[in-house]
Amino acid sequence: MGKRKSRAKPAPKKRMGKLETVFCCPFCNHGSSVECRIDLKNLMGEAVCRICQENFSTTVNALTEPIDIYSEWIDECERVNTYEEEDDGA
Repeated sequence: MGKRKSRAKPAPKKRMGKLETVFCCPFCNHGSSVECRIDLKNLMGEAVCRICQENFSTTVNALTEPIDIYSEWIDECERVNTYEEEDDGA
């Protein structure tokens, strides 16, 4: 009679790292000065710099994270800057 094979234990699940909630301000370049807040009751997200008091607001949904709000702010800054450069060149 042969020995029964033991079952291998399943591999442990990998945990995802935490995402940041404070970021560098695109206007004053202070590190860790922009804080993102999400208000799901009113479906609003806000990024505010504690140093220069610049702020950005956007609509959010249940899947929105603070990095999403900050990324939208950076994208909007770049869009405005490229629009102004096109006006200056024409």
